Amino acid sequence: MNKLFYILLLIVSQQVFAQEPIKVACVGNSITQGPGRDNPDSYPLQMQEQLGDKYQVINFGVSGRTLLKKGDHPYWEEPQFEAVKKFAPDVLVIKLGTNDSKPQNWKYKDEFLDDYVEMIETYKASMPASGKVYVCLPVPVFKTNFDITEEIIVNEMVPLIRQAAEQTGATLIDLHTPMEKYGKLFADGVHPNTKGNKIMAKLVAKAIK
Repeated sequence: MNKLFYILLLIVSQQVFAQEPIKVACVGNSITQGPGRDNPDSYPLQMQEQLGDKYQVINFGVSGRTLLKKGDHPYWEEPQFEAVKKFAPDVLVIKLGTNDSKPQNWKYKDEFLDDYVEMIETYKASMPASGKVYVCLPVPVFKTNFDITEEIIVNEMVPLIRQAAEQTGATLIDLHTPMEKYGKLFADGVHPNTKGNKIMAKLVAKAIK
């Protein structure tokens, strides 16, 4: 009996160690892309280090992209949009909206909620049934730059993102409130530096663990 028990234990142990890592896709703009999609200083790859080998984190961020389909540079039209679906993540993290606050984009604000819900539902269709979607409130804008405006994000966009999460059953990650005290880590007022990315990574990792 003891020999059989140890054989079964060995088989179970091998199955556990052979399990595929949990696949995490990070969708976003330049704040997600960071210094580069493969750069270890980007928030997704810093999060990979924090989560460990049980997870496989891929950075699908594309600089300057919008969630709005009618935005000047829609994420929908990027190769990464399709790549995320092919990746079929177990966990999806969306951090879009910052560039949508620009005047040429926010004039389509009435379509923001519908586009956000559609993006979530589109990705969910390619994910496992047990897959989880997380949507992030944008980090603060400490200085109006690149026509990106904090007032629009806080007063108009954040309520719509909350609504999109509620309508789709996605989990909300507030990156705005915890980052409000780290203005010194945003040299241009919009993009966090390596230390800022590390804080973001910790916040997102804590939410998805």
